[in-house]
Amino acid sequence: MTGTAGPPTYETLLWEVAEDGILTLTLNRPHALNAFTVTMARELEDAFRRVNDDDAVAAVVVTGAGRAFCAGMDLSREGNVFGLDESLSPTLEDMTQRLDSPEVADGVRDTGGRVALAIYDCTKPVLAAINGPAVGIGATMTLPMDVRLASTSARIGFVFGRLGIVPEACSSWFLPRLVGVSRALEWTYAADILTAEEALDGGLLRSVVEPEALLDTAYGLARRFVSGRSRVATALTRQMMWRNAAQPHPLESHRVDSLAMWWTSVHDGKEGVAAFKEKREPEFTSAASRDLPGWVPWG
Repeated sequence: MTGTAGPPTYETLLWEVAEDGILTLTLNRPHALNAFTVTMARELEDAFRRVNDDDAVAAVVVTGAGRAFCAGMDLSREGNVFGLDESLSPTLEDMTQRLDSPEVADGVRDTGGRVALAIYDCTKPVLAAINGPAVGIGATMTLPMDVRLASTSARIGFVFGRLGIVPEACSSWFLPRLVGVSRALEWTYAADILTAEEALDGGLLRSVVEPEALLDTAYGLARRFVSGRSRVATALTRQMMWRNAAQPHPLESHRVDSLAMWWTSVHDGKEGVAAFKEKREPEFTSAASRDLPGWVPWG
C-alpha cells in the first residue's frame, strides 16, 4: 500500500477516481474469482479509511474484475484458511478488553468484520455493483454498503453452514436489518445460492440489470447521491441512518438529529437556502475530511 500523497497501489484492489468524484474500487483477483484473502481484507480496510480523508472521492462503487464479484474466502492457503491463530484460547473478555491488541487483532478478529466496520464508518455513500457470484464474505461485505445492485448473472450465497462455520463480517447485525430476522435465518440456515431475482425479492438488492448496464446504473445512482449535495450533510446523513436505527429509543436519535441540524444550518445550510431562494444550483464548499463536527460519531 502506498502513502496518502497519491492514489494508492494495492495488490488485490484497483482504485480509480473519475472526474465526477466517483471512486470505482475493484476487487482484482480475477484468476481466483476475486476470492478474499487476508491481504484483500487489509487493503479494503485501508481503502475505506483512506476514503474518509480523500476529498477527491464523493462516493464509492465496489465491483469485481472478471466474471465474479467475490467467490468468498480463498480456501487454498495452508493452515487456518481464515488467517486466525489456532494457538490462542480467546475469551469474550479478550474481545472486550483487548480487541485492538496485536495478538487479538491479528489472531482472533474476523477479517471480514474489520472490513465491514471500516465501511460502516465511511463518510461517503457506498454502492455495491455485484457483477457475478458473491458468496460468503463476498455477500456479507456488501451488507454495510448503502445500496446493492446486481447483474442478472449474479449469484449470492450466505453459505457458512456448508462449511460448519457461522456468518461473519458483522452480518448478524446487518442482514436482519436489511431483510428481517426470519429471512436472514432462512438464508443462513439453508446456505442456498440465491439468484439475483431471489435476492431482489428478499429485499437485499435495489435492482437487477443486464451485465452491460450494471456499472452505468451504479454510477448514475451515485451521481444522484452526490451531485449538488453538501459533503458534510451527506456524511452526517449516512452515519445518522446507520447508527440511529439501532438506538433503543427515538429520543437518542433526536439528540443527534438536533445537533446535526444545528451544525448544517449554520454551515452549508446557509448556501442551500440562499440557492433555493435565488433559484440556482447551490455551491457547497464543505469537505467531510475537515468540516465534520467533533462529536461524530456521537462521541
